[in-house]
Amino acid sequence: MSETGQVTEAALEVPLVPLRPALEAVLMVADQPLDAVSLASAVGYPRGEVDVALEGLAAEYTEQGRGFELRNVAGGWRFYTREEYAPVVEGFVLEGQQARLTQAALETLAVVAYKQPVSRARVSAVRGVNVDGVMRTLLTRGLVEEAGQDGETGANLYRTTGYFLERIGVGSLDDLPELAPYLPDMADLEDELEAVAGTAAAPPDPTPEPGPGTEPDGGTEPT
Repeated sequence: MSETGQVTEAALEVPLVPLRPALEAVLMVADQPLDAVSLASAVGYPRGEVDVALEGLAAEYTEQGRGFELRNVAGGWRFYTREEYAPVVEGFVLEGQQARLTQAALETLAVVAYKQPVSRARVSAVRGVNVDGVMRTLLTRGLVEEAGQDGETGANLYRTTGYFLERIGVGSLDDLPELAPYLPDMADLEDELEAVAGTAAAPPDPTPEPGPGTEPDGGTEPT
C-alpha cells in the first residue's frame, strides 16, 4: 500500500461524525473531567476545532437555560448540574440523607490544601488536635491522597486530589483564595510537633475515650 494510502487508512480508523454531537456523547458517559486532547482523540477531530466546539457548547447550554452546564474544571471538561437546580438533584439522589463533612474535616482539608504535601503530625499541630480519624475519612472520600514520605522523619505525606479541585470548582491550586498567610508557619510548630510525637509514642489505652485533644468523630455529620 502506498504511503498516501496508509495515512488515509489511519485517518479513517475513527469514523468522522458531526463534532458537537460526538463530544456530547463522549462527555455523557465520562466519570471524570476529560481534557481537550483526550476528547480530540476520541472524536477524531483536531484539537483546535475541539476547543472551539467545547466553548460553543458551553455558551449554547447557558443561552438556552438548560438544567446542566458544560464546565472546564480541574483541567478537563465535564457536565454539571446547573447551580440553581442542585437542590432538586440532591433531593432525588440522596433522598434527604446527606453525609456532610464536619467542621473538623473541613478545617483539616483546608490545612492539607494550603500546606501540602504535609504529614498528619503537622496537620495535627496546626489544628491542635489529633486528626487521624478525620484524615481517614478524607482519604476514603478521595479528597486527599498519599504523596510520598518526609525525607527527615519518614512520615507519610498527604496532598489534595483532582477530585478535590473538581468538587470545589477550581482548575488548580493556584485558584484557591489567598488564605495561606493566615495559617501558622511550620517553623513555629516544633513544640506542638514534639507533643504530638510524644502522644503517638505512648502505649494505647485499651479503652480510650475522646478527650479535648482528639476529634470525637470520623469527619462526617450523623444522618
